[in-house]
Amino acid sequence: MDSGFRELESSENTSRVRSAESTLPSRGSVIGLAAAWGQYPVTIARALKRQGYRVCCVALKDLADPILKEICDDHREVGLARMGAAIRFFRRCGVTHATMAGKIHKKVIFERFSWIRHTPDWRFIRTFFPHWALRTKDRRDDTLVAAIVAEFAKDGIVFAPATQFAPELLVSEGVLAGRCPSAAIGRDIAFGWQIAKQLGGLDVGQSVAVKGQAVIAVEAIEGTDECIRRAGELCPSGGFTVVKVAKPQQDMRWDVPTIGIGTIESLAAAGGKTLAIEAGMTIVVEEDAVRRLAQRLGITVVALRQPPALCETAEAA
Repeated sequence: MDSGFRELESSENTSRVRSAESTLPSRGSVIGLAAAWGQYPVTIARALKRQGYRVCCVALKDLADPILKEICDDHREVGLARMGAAIRFFRRCGVTHATMAGKIHKKVIFERFSWIRHTPDWRFIRTFFPHWALRTKDRRDDTLVAAIVAEFAKDGIVFAPATQFAPELLVSEGVLAGRCPSAAIGRDIAFGWQIAKQLGGLDVGQSVAVKGQAVIAVEAIEGTDECIRRAGELCPSGGFTVVKVAKPQQDMRWDVPTIGIGTIESLAAAGGKTLAIEAGMTIVVEEDAVRRLAQRLGITVVALRQPPALCETAEAA
């Protein structure tokens, strides 16, 4: 039964790659990379270079990995609120196609005097005046990023999903590490999946921690790792399950569910035992390393398209 989950879906991956390649700019073109926190932007930059693109990187100050300067052909560090500077740099590089990768921890925007510290330029102020000053528009993740994408588009810079350039990062269905979940864990996954999808539909978060079909913690602006840590504090007996899914209305250009080594480390430290993610819609950064670490720490990681399939299989087992 376990081997059935571990079987790779090669035909599906091949069709996904072909679909993505049909819409990519030609090799040798300049691709803009808006890079934030985490290893994901580094992975995307390397993938772009392997494919023969010239990479022009706007690295968000205090967030993006410094190694991007060594990988990319053109590199400039800009403040979080310096949108005009980012657009001008892309234009000087000849960028017409761009992608974004990495996490911006939304809690920074609620820190005291946060925007004064980030010294917003006029382009940023004009774009977000309805959101922060007039408050005629909301500040949900999708709303804010859509406003950024629309502003770049005014200068002829179109954002594409980073997964178009590295479709192999989208995880295939199966058990990545550990054993096939039991019937009880399968029920927790199905329960958590439903809750997480509802949260995503409201653009609140994409992760939920559950145990015994009870919600322990939900993700909001703090991110998945903090949600997991809080679950560990609220459930000191451990053994809980974390479910992370895409939003029902997921725009693959941004905020795609992503896990990596840090996710597994956080789950193990908090006492969690199972991580369920959505196959075909979740990015696993350094998948081989994630598999090895999860196996060593006794964490089960399973990727699913529909949780009932796993629950039915677990019941039959």
